[in-house]
Amino acid sequence: MKRAIVAVAAVLLLLGGWWFLRGVGHAPISPSASKVEAATLKDPTLIARGEYLATVGDCASCHTTQGGARYAGGRVLATPFGNVPAPNLTPDRDTGLGEWSFEDFWQALHSGIGRHGELLYPVFSYTSFTKVTHDDALAIFAYLQSLPPVHQPSKPLGLDFPYSVRNGLKAWRALYFREGTYQADANRSAEWNRGAYLVQGLGHCNECHAPRDALGGSQSNPALVGGQIPAQNWYAPDLSMQANGGLAGWSQQDIVALLKTGQSSRGTAFGPMAEVVAQSTQHMHEDDLRAIAIYLQSLPPRAAPKADSSPLDTKTVLVRGAQVYVERCADCHGKDGNGVAGIYPPLSGNSSVNEPTGINAIRVVLLGGFPPVTAGNPRPYSMPPFAQQLSDSDVAAVVTYIRRSWSNQASPILERDVIKYRHTPID
Repeated sequence: MKRAIVAVAAVLLLLGGWWFLRGVGHAPISPSASKVEAATLKDPTLIARGEYLATVGDCASCHTTQGGARYAGGRVLATPFGNVPAPNLTPDRDTGLGEWSFEDFWQALHSGIGRHGELLYPVFSYTSFTKVTHDDALAIFAYLQSLPPVHQPSKPLGLDFPYSVRNGLKAWRALYFREGTYQADANRSAEWNRGAYLVQGLGHCNECHAPRDALGGSQSNPALVGGQIPAQNWYAPDLSMQANGGLAGWSQQDIVALLKTGQSSRGTAFGPMAEVVAQSTQHMHEDDLRAIAIYLQSLPPRAAPKADSSPLDTKTVLVRGAQVYVERCADCHGKDGNGVAGIYPPLSGNSSVNEPTGINAIRVVLLGGFPPVTAGNPRPYSMPPFAQQLSDSDVAAVVTYIRRSWSNQASPILERDVIKYRHTPID
C-alpha cells in the first residue's frame, strides 16, 4: 500500500514537472566549443592533482565493477526505484569519455546534465558535486582522460516506471537540487573551509549520512544527522561530535585515525564505510583529514534522544541477552563493553550500536564485521558471523542487551527486526 501511494505521488510529481517545466532544458555542448587546450589536459602536475581529487571523491568505487578495469564502469547501483549502471569514465571514444570536452564534463558534474542535454539521475551525486570548483573539476577530467581507454558499453537502465521517465527529474531537481560551487565562509578558518568543501562537495558525505524521503530527496538542514542508506540496509550515523551527536566524545584524532586506518579508539569502519576508507580516505593527505575533523567538530549539538516508551517488558530479553553476550562477545569486547584498544572496538558509546534503527548491530552479529585492509592497519581483526549459531530471538536479545547496557540507552530490538535483515545481502 505504501509503495502504491509513493508511486502515485511520483506520477503526479512527474506530470507536474513536465507541465510547469516542459520548456526548461539545456542544449548539448559541442565538442568544438571547448576552451581547454589539449596540452593543458596532458600537464603531469594537473593529472596528478586530478588523481588525488578523484580518490577523495571515491569515484572508482561506483565506476568500477568487481574484477573490472578501474573507472571502466559496469557496476550496477541499487536504488529503491530500480537499478542504475555506473558509466565508463575512461577515454574510450565509443563507450567512455573519449568524445567528451571538459565543458561536457563540467556540465555533468556541476549541473547534472549529460553531454547530449539529458538530465542525469541523482544516483550520480551531482547534488553534492555541484560544489566542486571549476579548477578541481578540470584536474579530475585531465586525470580521467589520461587513463587507458577501455571499451565497455553501459548496461541498460533498470529503473521502474514512473521513475524511468527522465523528464520527471525536472520537478525533482526543482525540489531538491541547488546548483552552485562551494562558497567559503569568511568568518571561518582556512582549515574549516577546506573541511566543509571536502565534506559537502567532493566527499559527498550527505548522500549517505542524511535521511531521505519517499522520492529520494535528502535532508541537508541540519546537516549530516544520519540516515538509512537506501537499498543497502545500513545506517550511516549522525556525524556531529557535540552533545547527543553520533560522534559525541570523539576527538579530532579519532576522526583522522578512523578515516586513515579504518579503526580508532572509538569505533571501526565496516559495511559501506569500510569500502570508502579502503578506496578513498586512507589515501588522503593528513591535513585534509584534519580539516574534515575540524569541520565535523563544528556541527551543532543534537536534541537529547527521547526516553524509550516501548510497552515491552524487556527484563527477560535482557537476561537472555546478557547470557549470550558472556558466551559469545565478552572475550573480545569485554564485560564492560570497552573492547581492546586498537584491536576490538568498544560497544559502549558506539555510534553504530546506538543508531536509531538497530540495523548495523543486527547485521554485524548475523553476518560478521569486516574492517578495511589499509596501509595503517594491514591485518585488521574481523568479527565472525553468528547467523548459524544464534536464533532470531537470541540475536534480538543480545543486540537489545548491548544497546541498553553501560552508557548505551538505545531502543530494544524485536525478533521480527532480525528476521527482516537475516537474509539481506551485505552490499
